[in-house]
Amino acid sequence: MKDKLPAAASDIASSHSKLWSAYKALGKTASSSGPLGDREKRLVKLGLAIAIGSEGAVHSHVRRALQDGFSADEIKHTALLAIPTIGFPRAMAALSWITDITDTN
Repeated sequence: MKDKLPAAASDIASSHSKLWSAYKALGKTASSSGPLGDREKRLVKLGLAIAIGSEGAVHSHVRRALQDGFSADEIKHTALLAIPTIGFPRAMAALSWITDITDTN
């Protein structure tokens, strides 16, 4: 399943195709450079999006996690695991971004 790019990314992909191709290649190379499986990588990416406080990235990774067969509870657990590292308020913000997606599906 092909994800539709957000507007800003789509603009860059269209106006700077070489840059976008290099960016995609970097992502593929990083993904294949270690022993983690697809399920583990999905949760790591969600955790990173939570840690940097990116609502859009959290939404995107939650959608992908649901498509990959993760349950809402598994996805929400990722935000709870962030509490000791990023703090309660930021983890709760991330949990609210997760429920934006999980509670509408």
